[in-house]
Amino acid sequence: MTEPLQWARYHWQRLTRGTNRTDNERPYNYFSLLACGCRSAQTPRLAGKHRVVVPHLRPLKDEYEKFSGTYVNNRIRTTKYTLLNFVPRNLFEQFHRVANLYFLFLVVLNWVPLVEAFQKEITMLPLVVVLTIIAIKDGLEDYRKYKIDKQINNLITKVYSRREKKYVDRCWKDVTVGDFIRLSCNEIIPADMVLLFSTDPDGICHIETSGLDGESNLKQRQVVRGFAEQDSEVDPEKFSSKIECESPNNDLNRFRGFLEHSNKERVGLSKENLLLRGCTIRNTEAVVGIVVYAGHETKAMLNNSGPRYKRSKLERRANTDVLWCVLLLVIMCFTGALGHGIWLSKYEDVPFFNIPEPDGHVISPGLAGFHMFWTMIILLQVLIPISLYVSIEIVKLGQIYFIQSDMDFYNEKLDSTVQCRALNIAEDLGQIQFLFSDKTGTLTENKMVFRRCSVAGFDYCHEENAKRLESYQEVVSEDEDPADAPSGSLSNVAKLKASNCRTVHNGPLGSKSSNYLAGSCFALGSGEGASGVPHSRQAAFSSPIETDVVPDTRLLHKFSQITPQLFNSSDETLPNPPLETLYIFDFFIALAICNTVVVSAPNQPRQKVGLSSLSGMPMKSLEEIKNLFQRLSVRRSPSLASGKEPSSGVPNPFVSRLSLFSRMKLTSPVEEEASQSSESPQDSSHPDCPSETEKQICEAGLTNGQVESLPGQPLPSNLCYEAESPDEAALVYAARAYQCTLQSRSPEQVMVDFAALGPLTFQLLHILPFDSVRKRMSVVVRHPLSNQIVVYTKGADSVIMELLSTANPDGASLEKQQMIIREKTQKHLDDYAKRGLRTLCIAKKVMSDTEYEEWLRDHFLAETSIDNREELLLESAMRLENKLTLLGATGIEDRLQEGVPESIEALHRAGIKIWMLTGDKQETAVNIAYACKLLEPDDKLFILNTQSKDACEVLMGTILKELQKNPAEQASSSKDARLPPGPQDSGPRAGLIITGKTLEFALQESLQRRFLELTACCQAVVCCRATPLQKSEVVKLIRNHLRVMTLAIGDGANDVSMIQVADIGIGISGQEGMQAVMASDFAVSQFKHLGKLLLVHGHWCYTRLSNMILYFFYKNVAYVNLLFWYQFFCGFSGTSMTDYWVLIFFNLLFTSAPPVIYGVLEKDVSAETLMQLPELYKSGQKSEAYLPLTFWITLLDAFYQSLVCFFVPYYTYQGSDIDIFTFGNPLNTAALFIILLHLVIESKSLTWIHMLVIVGSILCYFFFALVFGAMCVTCNPPSNPYWIMQNHMLDPMFYLVCILTTCVALLPRFIYRVLQGSLFPSPSERRPLCDSSGVFAVMSTTSCAVEQGNLSVPKTALDLDYSETNASGTAGPSKD
Repeated sequence: MTEPLQWARYHWQRLTRGTNRTDNERPYNYFSLLACGCRSAQTPRLAGKHRVVVPHLRPLKDEYEKFSGTYVNNRIRTTKYTLLNFVPRNLFEQFHRVANLYFLFLVVLNWVPLVEAFQKEITMLPLVVVLTIIAIKDGLEDYRKYKIDKQINNLITKVYSRREKKYVDRCWKDVTVGDFIRLSCNEIIPADMVLLFSTDPDGICHIETSGLDGESNLKQRQVVRGFAEQDSEVDPEKFSSKIECESPNNDLNRFRGFLEHSNKERVGLSKENLLLRGCTIRNTEAVVGIVVYAGHETKAMLNNSGPRYKRSKLERRANTDVLWCVLLLVIMCFTGALGHGIWLSKYEDVPFFNIPEPDGHVISPGLAGFHMFWTMIILLQVLIPISLYVSIEIVKLGQIYFIQSDMDFYNEKLDSTVQCRALNIAEDLGQIQFLFSDKTGTLTENKMVFRRCSVAGFDYCHEENAKRLESYQEVVSEDEDPADAPSGSLSNVAKLKASNCRTVHNGPLGSKSSNYLAGSCFALGSGEGASGVPHSRQAAFSSPIETDVVPDTRLLHKFSQITPQLFNSSDETLPNPPLETLYIFDFFIALAICNTVVVSAPNQPRQKVGLSSLSGMPMKSLEEIKNLFQRLSVRRSPSLASGKEPSSGVPNPFVSRLSLFSRMKLTSPVEEEASQSSESPQDSSHPDCPSETEKQICEAGLTNGQVESLPGQPLPSNLCYEAESPDEAALVYAARAYQCTLQSRSPEQVMVDFAALGPLTFQLLHILPFDSVRKRMSVVVRHPLSNQIVVYTKGADSVIMELLSTANPDGASLEKQQMIIREKTQKHLDDYAKRGLRTLCIAKKVMSDTEYEEWLRDHFLAETSIDNREELLLESAMRLENKLTLLGATGIEDRLQEGVPESIEALHRAGIKIWMLTGDKQETAVNIAYACKLLEPDDKLFILNTQSKDACEVLMGTILKELQKNPAEQASSSKDARLPPGPQDSGPRAGLIITGKTLEFALQESLQRRFLELTACCQAVVCCRATPLQKSEVVKLIRNHLRVMTLAIGDGANDVSMIQVADIGIGISGQEGMQAVMASDFAVSQFKHLGKLLLVHGHWCYTRLSNMILYFFYKNVAYVNLLFWYQFFCGFSGTSMTDYWVLIFFNLLFTSAPPVIYGVLEKDVSAETLMQLPELYKSGQKSEAYLPLTFWITLLDAFYQSLVCFFVPYYTYQGSDIDIFTFGNPLNTAALFIILLHLVIESKSLTWIHMLVIVGSILCYFFFALVFGAMCVTCNPPSNPYWIMQNHMLDPMFYLVCILTTCVALLPRFIYRVLQGSLFPSPSERRPLCDSSGVFAVMSTTSCAVEQGNLSVPKTALDLDYSETNASGTAGPSKD
């Protein structure tokens, strides 16, 4: 291998010397955007040059100080403030708010003597109180972060000391780039470091990344190539290499760089060699690594965005109305200024009204009016509600608290509840109009259950396995309460008792570290630690329903024919193995090894796989022993068993059997199926399945659902499989059911126990991992039987079918067989998709050593590059994954989550249009859409699938014409009904199915308007084969062009871009980690929780906050107008009839708590009614609680009440000799009762807390007035409030005025609410007329079959493959 390495190194040096492009010019392509979740704002951030890491050692001191010494250390600080900068920085941030700047301007203005209205200290009080409250809140939150930072920075780890020549204990904060770190099992990784040594014999380190991405399954990381072969631990003193890698970035799934030795030899580095900060070492005694990123430059810290902050639609509307209040304030102040000028002009000759200045100069009425304008602004400043923003924050925190405290969101199995990551957009949950949902893991459980497979053109339906799944469903339905059992849904199988099926034993591998900081040490981004995870952790994707696969009897019979004698080339009397048998052999080998599953066995130390031993093969006779020795002597020499090349150049005799297909006995699938045609149905929806006679003749029977052991290794059930995805786990468990068991895996080899053949050790040459661009993964191995290099590939059928070797119909018989297998497999795939199964194709390719060496040269160049690495690796993979031979396909069922159909039906009734965006096949997506009631059996289904832009435009126009003939679809959404509309009153709905290729055309600017018109007529839209980028573009298109509120929900990294683009993003903390959760605004554990989150809490939050904001505007305008009306009787002099302290405290203290309690606790409709009548949600979609008209009506009511509140006392005391404050006291008292009782009238639910706060506010007012009146003798000379309240409380007239004023002011609103509830009730007020049992009856009247073959669906399907040739024709209805 030295020649390929020298060749690659030469070209690498030419590449690096020949490029002059700076790092700032490095382009980002689509693939790198996908890798980081399509977040253009958070694409990997690169510095101006690559990072060079030099070890922190004495011989390299100068070079270390030049490079590594300039990087940041490992100390983290997530706080914003310090003791020195807290006050200035907090004030600087708070004065970014326009409202605070406005009140600061008023404070400064009041210090101008010419326009002074209040005492200077009084004007400052409201602003100081608001700033202080927010500063205290920010300070406490920052102090909490400081304490956590301090705990993390002082954690201890082992760092190599160049002085003491050994590893010593140091705090995390003292770790620097270039340090050597030694970690033991269950320790947390303190910084991003490259793995240089592991005590594992294979150079493997197992890590758990739950603290980083939420995934609890173990992942493998491997020692840098060249260091794994070392027998002893790496010696830092002898380490003379340096590392060059990319600059710090936030991409968790990528690491590019190389390690350069002192002899200039380079070794490529990838993410498999990188241990990330925050992960935990598992199942490995000790590891050693060198730090490359520390502190805030680690990937975990760069992903630590913390809570997300957005501005809600309601808050934007409130800001607009604040501007209207500013305009109203200007008008009132201008009126006061004009009135003051006219007043002075009228009494210009009267010295009493026109007092000259000390120098004798008389101010002109115009200038006095100008001064009065600013005085009036100070006097009427309360019109702008300064406490509104503080109250909104408090109310939102209260709403979030009650959402997170709702026990209906609690998931006992995951020990999780709803998470509110965005603290200020809870009210947007009540205004959602469009919902965009992923399918896998969002609508489904992401529990992949192996259902069917097709091998060599034959379909195996696994009927016994289907019966097993039905038994699970029955057990679940028996355990559940009948009232709670969902109708028309695929039941949740997670509650099945373990005693009913065989389980996979879990050992101590999953034990958690006792360190309570294990989960939060990485960055504190999510705020969740690993301490909440149980100590005994079960392997991911290992529930009994996933692991206990019952083999198909027909396939098991053929599988049992794979015996050692078939591959015994010394016995010339044996017939050649049939092609189908070899296909079955390779198919199950591919299922077992084409993955990244980590294998571990409890109570056994991991050992490096050596030579195959005789103990692995159960012996039954001396004849078998004789045959075994004969087989080992001919084929399975130690060199082959260990995966190494034979010393001689003579090819193994088995190679010719495996590669020369022309000598084989060929069995045509067509001939075999023709012989069984009398026993198998011919319907395309029911593929060939074995008959009862055929089942009886099988040698391996089934007893009570358990597989009888075949000759070979007994079925091991104590292996623990740690898979990165449920698909991988399902295929490995399926292979294990046929006794093709994955026994162990290392970076160099994979061991499979294959039934009668015994342990087979495959030398693992390369793994090309799965990615969303290639949509496939491959492993390159050296086959232990043939010694050939074989590529096993699995992936999406749309991709694998295009990579198959092209067969000529007129070619050899083998090529004909390949064409037949391909055609029949495609039919099986289509049938699987119609049944809602996820499909994968399995293929292989045999390479010669020369071909592999040529490919390896180019691949080495790609691996050791830093710039354009993704493109080079993609090109290299394309060169390897071509001319494949199709082995078969699999069908995996992803079962619907519990309650999904009911939730979607309720959301439909709530007026929410639901789109399903998925990367699955069209048939699979449509079937799931029917099963979850996204599509109804009576829906008109339009399918948009074209191959060109012109055809797409024509077809969309045709569908639009078809829809315009039936206007019922457009009118159905506007019907206001208390019961769910049935088919008889709303007409058939329309559903649209669009594929990824056509979606690409529809998203182009020229077709966007037509596409939006088409989707507006459809109640549900399903986008198939959609890429993550297309998902985000669809959401962005709907949100920006239709100006609607959008919500996106998903569970995987491919949903991150969609979640971030939507107005509200919801992540599901399911089986695919926490990437979606960390990018979301809210997180739930199941889709069914979305119903209550929107219909109940969303409705409440929107209604509460809307009414509270309107109430704030009302009470401020009503109270300020009292001052304004008084100006007409005091010459517009800016005088107040109320003491300034009472004036300030009235809004700041006496009337501030009741609206806050209202905003947190108000329930206009009960939760039960909201769930039973989802139609009530439509009021929030139309913003009925806070319309511009509602705002102006509220202000008019405030003006009316202020007029009553002012003039009733005015005419009562007219002509009396009471002073100014004695006149103002009844006004204040009546205003307090009016404002508080107004809130009582508006409240739909009054609790003891409401009454306590209201009574407390009244008592607080009287207490302050009495104490202030008794103590303040000379507070505000020449007037003072001394003993005023005491005298009034002894005057019956005072009580009469307050009662009369309150009644007259509130009488119109009270009468309006009474008449509205009696004559024109809203849907929520009509709820007692509805029978809840009738609602549930209607909800369960329609149910959808899971399998489309058993479903009669009226469609208007417009040609699935509408192409350019027939684009101009008229599309007509067709049926599937």
